[in-house]
Amino acid sequence: QVQLVESGGASVQAGDSLRLSCTISGIPYSINSMAWFRQAPGREREAVAALYTSGTTTFYSNSVKDRFTISHDNAKNTVYLQMHNLKPEDTAMYYCAASPFRPTQATFANLNDYNIWGQGTQVTVSS
Repeated sequence: QVQLVESGGASVQAGDSLRLSCTISGIPYSINSMAWFRQAPGREREAVAALYTSGTTTFYSNSVKDRFTISHDNAKNTVYLQMHNLKPEDTAMYYCAASPFRPTQATFANLNDYNIWGQGTQVTVSS
């Protein structure tokens, strides 16, 4: 059984950087893409970034493009989200998710395409 465990969340100041990690346990035969989502209190869960587990294809939401970078280290079964120039509006619970599909820019935000989710890690950005 594949499980995802996020780590790296913290309380930081605006302008700071932070790196989140998502470690995959189990044998991820059925995973073709991974993504980071976030959910702020009272708001819907939204996609932040995604990548194919093989190759270099990545996708980003407009709100984080040029500030966040998603990457993966297959040898460590870990997906990262490097976040720079954090803003108070980035405050949210961040979730890692896995999908058997290979999304496009138009579809990577479809929550229903992701069938494995982590428990989340909290990021709080103070102004």
